[in-house]
Amino acid sequence: MTSHELSPEDRDFRSAFEACNFAPAQFDHAAHVKLACVYLVEHDAETAAQKMRGALLKFIEHNDIPRSKFHEAITRAWVLAVRHFMNKSGSASAADFLTRNPELLDTRIMLTHYSASVLFSPDARASFVEPDLDPIPPRGRSAR
Repeated sequence: MTSHELSPEDRDFRSAFEACNFAPAQFDHAAHVKLACVYLVEHDAETAAQKMRGALLKFIEHNDIPRSKFHEAITRAWVLAVRHFMNKSGSASAADFLTRNPELLDTRIMLTHYSASVLFSPDARASFVEPDLDPIPPRGRSAR
């Protein structure tokens, strides 16, 4: 089992995001991956995905962003992908984890698992759908 730690900055980042003290322009793909990492250090993949979903929906509502911007399958798939990489090696912080796994910063990674027609379908936006091209590695141990 690999070990992952959170830095004080990671905890501050999570708290600021959950309190909606984050401008939408600041919450880019890297920030999404970082938040998934933070939740996965503290929780199993299912709980992390639920927390991520709740935090994102609260952020969307707080910032008057259309609810349609939320994508269920992408959110859950990214949590699973981050967890997969966390199972490979430890990290001292979310920043350390991202430095060790720069491929997670490629927003196109999910298109190696999903065809565009499946990933961007109304069904995938509304609920998690399994990848149709290449499975995300199976659920395993928690990355804790």
